[in-house]
Amino acid sequence: ESINCTINNGERIALIGHNGSGKTSFLKVISEIYFPTHGFLRKDLKVFPMINKSFLTSIELSGLVAAKAHYLMVKGSTNGFDDYLEEVKSFSGIGDFIFLPIKTYSQGMVSRLLFTILTSFTHECLALDEGFGTGDNDFFEKAEKKMNDFIDKAGTLVFASHSEELLRRFCDRGLVFEKGNIVFDGTLIDALDFYHEK
Repeated sequence: ESINCTINNGERIALIGHNGSGKTSFLKVISEIYFPTHGFLRKDLKVFPMINKSFLTSIELSGLVAAKAHYLMVKGSTNGFDDYLEEVKSFSGIGDFIFLPIKTYSQGMVSRLLFTILTSFTHECLALDEGFGTGDNDFFEKAEKKMNDFIDKAGTLVFASHSEELLRRFCDRGLVFEKGNIVFDGTLIDALDFYHEK
């Protein structure tokens, strides 16, 4: 397979295609979760992947440890961590459960904590795969606003989604994938038209 494209700083790019067409693999390559088997990838900035719905640490450990691990990965130190932790506890609604092992949480608590941790920072480039659960309905409205802010503040966005409404909200360029190849690269509107005509 052959992929050749340039993504410029500040672009908002939609990845369009059927399941299995290569969108998530592309996100993982630009995030350096996967490495190219041939060819090369050149990046001038760090790409933050919001792809895997999992913590950096074991669920045997506490939410506090998970939050600290993510903070250290992004910030490189624990300076300011105490204030960050209070924000995470408050926004997620986890409260003092943050000191208990994640495996004792309900699924809603897990989703709320993970979402809060992952959307807490501004990133130069965001690789986003849709389908991030936000937990229970009460949390959804608050989470949707935070997600919008999170995406709006990203310098560059590469977004894989089947929701045309979301793609139109956040993107202006579209890459259409088919069998691991980019078969169309153009404005979002033209890319969606191309995809529907196939």
